[in-house]
Formats: sequence, C-alpha cells, structure tokens
Amino acid sequence: MASNRIQRTNEDIRLALSELLRSVKDPRVNQGLISVTGVETTGDLRWCKVYLSVYGLQSEKEFMRGLKSASGWLRHEIGARLSLRNVPEFVFQLDHSIEHGAHINKVISDLNIPEDTDEADTE
Repeated sequence: MASNRIQRTNEDIRLALSELLRSVKDPRVNQGLISVTGVETTGDLRWCKVYLSVYGLQSEKEFMRGLKSASGWLRHEIGARLSLRNVPEFVFQLDHSIEHGAHINKVISDLNIPEDTDEADTE
C-alpha cells in the first residue's frame, strides 16, 4: 500500500501529465483523445508507470514511439511544475479498459431482451 505522500505525488503527476500531453507537438502522440487513467510511482520516486487510454488511436506502435521520444521533455516539465528532487522515469502503458467497457456496453444494448411489464406482476 502506498503512503499518503506517494498517493499525493501520483495524483499530482497524473494531473500535470494530462495537461502536458495535450501540448506535445509530436504528431505521433496527437492521434486522439488521451486520458491518463492511472499513475503508480515507486517509493523512491525513480520509476513511474503511467496508464493511458486513447480514444481514436490509429497506430499503437507509433504512439508509443512518440511518447518515448517526448518523455525527456515531459520529465523536465513535471520537475519544474512539481518541484520534485527526483523526477521519476516514465514507463507508459496503454489501458484498454475504456474501449473494452464500450464494447461490452454495445453488446448489451444490441441484445433483444424483452422488457418486464407491470401487467405480468399484477396477474
């Protein structure tokens, strides 16, 4: 379980990254709507795993390459905004849970299940 300090740092990094990712000029990164779904930082603030969900992603491979090339700039900006002594190294992972949830929602809405009526309950 993470301490309160790490939890606050995770939330600060998540908010700052969500703002900064919109201003990355690399076209490989600007492929769709990017959401930072989670951040996990190690206790010594050396590594930070960032979970991203992208709606409208064309090429996952190119997106990850763009993030890797922008990670130095992102670290610099995070360090300046949050005034951390050790700015963590970012490890980006795509989170497909939102897409999966949308797919399940579509499957459920496409089912032909008759509605329950109150008339059947009263008889």
